[in-house]
Amino acid sequence: MLTRKIKLWDINAHITCRLCSGYLIDATTVTECLHTFCRSCLVKYLEENNTCPTCRIVIHQSHPLQYIGHDRTMQDIVYKLVPGLQEAEMRKQREFYHKLGMEVPGDIKGETCSAKQHLDPHRNGETKADDSAHKEAAEEKQEEDNDYHRSDEQVSICLECNSSKLRGLKRKWIRCSAQATVLHLKKFIAKKLNLSSFNELDILCNEEILGKDHTLKFVVVTRWRFKKAPLLLHYRPKMDLL
Repeated sequence: MLTRKIKLWDINAHITCRLCSGYLIDATTVTECLHTFCRSCLVKYLEENNTCPTCRIVIHQSHPLQYIGHDRTMQDIVYKLVPGLQEAEMRKQREFYHKLGMEVPGDIKGETCSAKQHLDPHRNGETKADDSAHKEAAEEKQEEDNDYHRSDEQVSICLECNSSKLRGLKRKWIRCSAQATVLHLKKFIAKKLNLSSFNELDILCNEEILGKDHTLKFVVVTRWRFKKAPLLLHYRPKMDLL
């Protein structure tokens, strides 16, 4: 079988951010045209613009941030193609949290441990069989302890109802992965309230309707950055806007 080697330089245009010219970090895609950028670059750009930086299509006249979403698949591809990029980014994030005197989130700790296990050479006297046994035991323990994204960075949320047409949740305080989206919350609320469809709901932060593809991490960074936890969200019946 013939194989063809492709230089990283040849595909750089597809895995770099047009705004900063660096490799994509926290890749975020515009839902209207599917162009991808670093999340921080795109959010900063959309503070003063409402068009895509690449094709100039109007994302949304007044709320362009609601029409962008985290692209985990693209970010995984970038990390696999660029040697050392993921480890370097995790190191930068750890240094950032340490500098601020904050606890390092669980997802960054998990990535660090994974990278160390991958890079550590065989120690003296250890055989491949021993390594395989240790690896299987570690994987089993990880499945037991860190399933359902429990090792991810976590977000504390308070879900309040601001409509007399819906009842409040019995347990309005929840804690979940920062990678969960507004759509996940809609489905959660619809299930708890026995609604026929999660599409009947709007979720708001600071009286602004949130896009269904926004991750909770994105909501915290863009709308709750300088406020104390928990993140306060309101839900109500969906309103048809003219």
